[in-house]
Amino acid sequence: MVALENIRGLMLRRGRRPKWMIDIAKERMDILFSLAEKEFAQYPNRAHRYVTLARKISKKYNTKIPLKWNHRFCKKCYKFLKHGKNSYVRLVNEEVHIKCEECDNTMRIPYKKEKKIKRRAKIEFHTVKKGANE
Repeated sequence: MVALENIRGLMLRRGRRPKWMIDIAKERMDILFSLAEKEFAQYPNRAHRYVTLARKISKKYNTKIPLKWNHRFCKKCYKFLKHGKNSYVRLVNEEVHIKCEECDNTMRIPYKKEKKIKRRAKIEFHTVKKGANE
């Protein structure tokens, strides 16, 4: 009975993946997106395929796509977006609008928080500067 309890202690809970598997999945997604970026100029279909593979990995291991690549594919048609080639970016009313030219979907990303952080950093810089001058 003691041996059975030890075996149960080693087993993972249902649906959970160990951290090393999740780390490998994130690394693979990063590799696929960087390959998609390199290949897009010559083989756009291959780049789109890399995005679908990265999404499948993300779903299988229940992880988020890295923030670096999160806005580099369309959330509607799941195509890789290269700004200036098959998408364009506009700043409208404290939002970043990324429009996919494949399916005409517009992704809206607010950047109010980033502006607030930048403003605070600027104020802190000037207050420190004044303190040094006095």
